[in-house]
Amino acid sequence: MNMKDEIKKRLKNVLDPELNISIVDLGLIYDIKINKKKGVKIIMTLTTIGCPLFPIIENEVKRSLKDLKLKNLELVLTFDPPWTMDMMSQESKLALGF
Repeated sequence: MNMKDEIKKRLKNVLDPELNISIVDLGLIYDIKINKKKGVKIIMTLTTIGCPLFPIIENEVKRSLKDLKLKNLELVLTFDPPWTMDMMSQESKLALGF
């Protein structure tokens, strides 16, 4: 398994604190970039602008990747494009009754 797939697999265990669904399945992870020196940049969003739960999600992301011994981990929060329910996996839509 390559590093990007390993990171994504681990992020599937990070749950949105309100919805109790993986941030990957919710479609909150837009991109994972890895440089040659094992530096990682994760570009992500939240379901709403101003969501007060980002610090909790950020800590869980860092915790889930800690033992990969990354040289640098940068979380970039963006709202472009804005998150919509269309970004959710079919599994998460079913779990929420959509």
